[in-house]
Amino acid sequence: MLDALKNHWPEYLIEAAGPGLFMVSACAFSVLIFHPASFVPMQVENEHARRVLMGAAMGLTAITLIYSPWGKRSGAHNNPATTLMFFRLGKVKRWDALFYVAAQFMGAIAGVGVASALLGQFVADMSVNYAVTKPGRYGVAAAFVAEVGISFLLMTVVLAVSNTRRLSRLTGLFVGALVAVYISVETPVSGMSMNPARSFASAFAAREWATLWLYFTAPPLGMLLAAEVYTRTLGARRVLCAKHHHDNSARCIFNCEFRGGEPEPRARVPREARDESKFERQVLDLVNRTWRQPAAPPQLF
Repeated sequence: MLDALKNHWPEYLIEAAGPGLFMVSACAFSVLIFHPASFVPMQVENEHARRVLMGAAMGLTAITLIYSPWGKRSGAHNNPATTLMFFRLGKVKRWDALFYVAAQFMGAIAGVGVASALLGQFVADMSVNYAVTKPGRYGVAAAFVAEVGISFLLMTVVLAVSNTRRLSRLTGLFVGALVAVYISVETPVSGMSMNPARSFASAFAAREWATLWLYFTAPPLGMLLAAEVYTRTLGARRVLCAKHHHDNSARCIFNCEFRGGEPEPRARVPREARDESKFERQVLDLVNRTWRQPAAPPQLF
């Protein structure tokens, strides 16, 4: 434990900062888009259109975190359910998983606290309510099924894309796009969480605990199911690493096989270099033929 803390503390701090920044963004954009005193509800009266704006904002937030220097280093899990899934796949060591999850919860709580300090009563207003996630008009059962489904689909896409070398650098874009679509379409069903730390942080500030259990169970279940289906279909060895973005020079603390996974594509050789190499081979062939040709006997007369 102490060795993990001593060697990997920068990644743990990053995994606290990621959910914290995500929650600051969630609270700030919720105030901007949904608070009645904001200019956005006055200009955009349609509720679905406002959800689309919120989805775009949070999708871009997720993309920014994944492709940031910090996200490239820690892997940008920002979600205990994601870390748990990669732990199940053998990519994250036990103490790293424990410290990642603890950091994610603490970071998310701190993020809502910062947003509350900056935005005051605006974020506490019932139209925003600290960006709390809760089941919609279809009830708890529908919300549970929806959270399992969207979490399953998200991690299926992440596993498929991040473990395909020609697509792996685009993983963050896929994640951001799905977050944007989910918020736009699925929010009325479950509130769109997929993240126990994110839901706990909002519930902690709003003191709303009634359905928090749903967000502690459904997202991990969906992601673990995605891992099970992926490994049973393609095998555990097809999971190369636990990072969302690995095409960078940042160190990796996971059980990583990215460098030794799929074969690197053959490098494209410029035409000039090919022509030069062909000329060199022709010269060498000429020299070898000349060297091997037997010398003529000396002429005495």
